[in-house]
Amino acid sequence: MKTVLLVLTNLPDQASADRLAAALVDARLAACVNILAPCRSVYRWKDAVEHADEIPLLIKTTEASYAALEAAIRAQHPYDVPEIIAIPVAHGLPDYLAWVAAETSHP
Repeated sequence: MKTVLLVLTNLPDQASADRLAAALVDARLAACVNILAPCRSVYRWKDAVEHADEIPLLIKTTEASYAALEAAIRAQHPYDVPEIIAIPVAHGLPDYLAWVAAETSHP
């Protein structure tokens, strides 16, 4: 079975989160994207502490699709350096993991 990944990123607003999520699923780079409730991020950027409201995304994909997924996020993301973190899924419902693999397979 293909290795499933959970990829995290944040967008600055609901509209850009909706666009990115739809584009990733439409391109079969993600089987599913959860758009979470807004959160407040605190981070250091260019020697200053920043505070920003962001929309987190939880993206389900496979290791085989990761490079193309990362490229698509980078191409569509409004940030210069977007957070893109991939976490391997160690365990999960086999039928769900198979569904993720099937939905991100390119014919």
